[in-house]
Amino acid sequence: MSNRAVLEVIALDAEDAVAAQAGGADRLELVTDMAADGLTPSGETFAAIRSAVDIPLRVMLRVADGFAAGDVEVLVGKAREMRRAGADEYVLGFLDEDGHADLVAVERIVAELDGARWTYHRAIDRAADRDALRKQLADLPGLDTYLTAGSPDGVDAGIPTLLAEAARTGQPGYEPQILVGGGLQLHHLPQLRAAGIDAFHIGGAARPAGWSAPVDAAAVREWREALDA
Repeated sequence: MSNRAVLEVIALDAEDAVAAQAGGADRLELVTDMAADGLTPSGETFAAIRSAVDIPLRVMLRVADGFAAGDVEVLVGKAREMRRAGADEYVLGFLDEDGHADLVAVERIVAELDGARWTYHRAIDRAADRDALRKQLADLPGLDTYLTAGSPDGVDAGIPTLLAEAARTGQPGYEPQILVGGGLQLHHLPQLRAAGIDAFHIGGAARPAGWSAPVDAAAVREWREALDA
């Protein structure tokens, strides 16, 4: 089990969650409104999913499309709501107007999470300087993962960046796990795995019939088997 790669799947509801777990997902990212690339779900949705599956859940903290934080007090309220509902892992990430990490927003929200583990999501792929962003965030409590495609254009374009960052694992700012997602395809896995990358995130790939259909356990299982091969 120590060499098992992490497979994280986006879930919108309990039906998705059950199918993802049945297919071999290790963790779920919980969101709503994929038309806006994923916003914070309701406390009721979290509770329903939590009662349906027993794998880790990372809850998105995001209230508007894009990578600007918007109203930080609203985000803080969402974080508090999710804490009350029992969430103990999160996903967030915001940039300021210059493309740097929005430390005011991120630090304000992280302060509400009481040390809980969290992922900085694909805002890193839109950052003006990825290395500077990593170093800005390096000392924040709970940050253990970066969800990234290596490029705003997706994994095809981002592989050189992903490989370069994987080679820096353990250096200051590079301690968090790389979770590859964003246009990820099965044929990318061998090269990424060979570089030591061991965490992968899928959304649409778990739904062959599109976002209007639920997660397909067989599609998730195909990814699980590819990662375990």
